[in-house]
Amino acid sequence: MKPELEYAKTVIKEEIAGLEAMHNFLDDGIVEAIELFYRKKGHVIVSGMGKPGHIGRKISATMASTGTPSFFLHPGEASHGDLGKISDDDILLVLSLSGNTPELMPMLSYANRFGIDVVGITSDDTSILAKASTVCITMPKLREACPYNLAPTTSTTMMLAIGDALALCLLKRKEFNREDFKKLHPGGALGKRLLTVEDLMHQDIPLVREHEIMKSVLLEMTAKSFGCTCVVDVQNKIVGIITDGDLRRGICSNFLEMKACEVMSRNPKVVSRKIFAQEATKMMNDCKITSLFVAENGIPCGIVHIHDCLRAGLV
Repeated sequence: MKPELEYAKTVIKEEIAGLEAMHNFLDDGIVEAIELFYRKKGHVIVSGMGKPGHIGRKISATMASTGTPSFFLHPGEASHGDLGKISDDDILLVLSLSGNTPELMPMLSYANRFGIDVVGITSDDTSILAKASTVCITMPKLREACPYNLAPTTSTTMMLAIGDALALCLLKRKEFNREDFKKLHPGGALGKRLLTVEDLMHQDIPLVREHEIMKSVLLEMTAKSFGCTCVVDVQNKIVGIITDGDLRRGICSNFLEMKACEVMSRNPKVVSRKIFAQEATKMMNDCKITSLFVAENGIPCGIVHIHDCLRAGLV
């Protein structure tokens, strides 16, 4: 094994050990913090200096995207007027390994003076941050993965994991679901993954009755331009589909006078409007078809074409 690869694995192994230690060390402090966050109706304002500050930005972004309004407040900016961003309904989440970071002191003093709740994440339960916190989540004191035990590495990995745990526990507590995700993630790869069939389907669908003659079927298929039509019974439930391929296979001397039920393919692939469009795309690719009818309780309500999925960036 090359020395660089071996050392890289050593670093990761040390950080994994840090996460395992954090897993075993975690106590009811995190439960109290979650309850506090849940009760508060304002923002979770995250702050930290240096590397913990960078981790704090990520934690804040994760919270905001999973149903807990949040923003990051730099301690330096806070001391120069941005303390005014903190309201009575907000709660501070402050990250500091030592718990005695000087730049955080004005913010903590302000919070204590005006009754703003603070959740601290630190490795020292006797520190100023721990004492100023309404709830303190304490981390184990471990060596950093840095060979000089200086660069924040293992400690910031533990902080990140705690932040993820807080955000996702709140997600569950608030019953934040896929539809909520969709509202907050309209763009990017995640936005595509959250598209449903309902977002892409056409509601003006080609539709014929099972006893209609093929002359009418051809007119309907030509008018709607999907290369197929849905066939329904007297209760408006789907009983079959007629595609361009069915037309070619069924052609005969009295073809135009035949009934739709004589030409159609039975048991067509049908999906619910609520399934993800990505899943519908996979179904069409696997079955080598270009369209899917959308139905609720067997009654057609739309049609989605493979081209609609491709235009949305789904493959």
